[in-house]
Amino acid sequence: MSDDEYGGGGGGDYDYGGPSFAEDALDDGYDLLAENNQDGEQTGLDGEQDPNQHPGADGYAGGDQEMTDGQGTAAPAPQQGERQPNKVRITTRYLTKYERARILGTRALQISMNAPVLVPLDGETDALQIAIKELSQRKIPLIIRRYLPDGSFEDWSVSELITD
Repeated sequence: MSDDEYGGGGGGDYDYGGPSFAEDALDDGYDLLAENNQDGEQTGLDGEQDPNQHPGADGYAGGDQEMTDGQGTAAPAPQQGERQPNKVRITTRYLTKYERARILGTRALQISMNAPVLVPLDGETDALQIAIKELSQRKIPLIIRRYLPDGSFEDWSVSELITD
């Protein structure tokens, strides 16, 4: 039984009348990355102008703006929706077993992908054993972010935490 017997599929009798890709449906002068603003002008992806004149989700309206401290060095402008880490830490200084597992796994993966080893090797070839040695010597260059119930967070360096 073929597809044509029940009226569906593969019949060449249907022509929807629209242009196909073979008929040059796309305009050669059309820029897919450009957007039109209210005056009909196009703005690219370089952030010159927001086409709808609305601030972004974080309250930043766009453009490359920098604030300086008067001495010529650029200081990042604090954004309205950006959260900062807590100044006073309230969580424990101990590395939890879950954090330890994730840190060791992450660092072992980095080492296996040829990241530089930060401790002298004594014949170790296993990436996990090297990561354990780095943790015991507090040389792992990772930061743990602990989120709190109120939405704030604390950043702890692995070298700051107690790993007994």
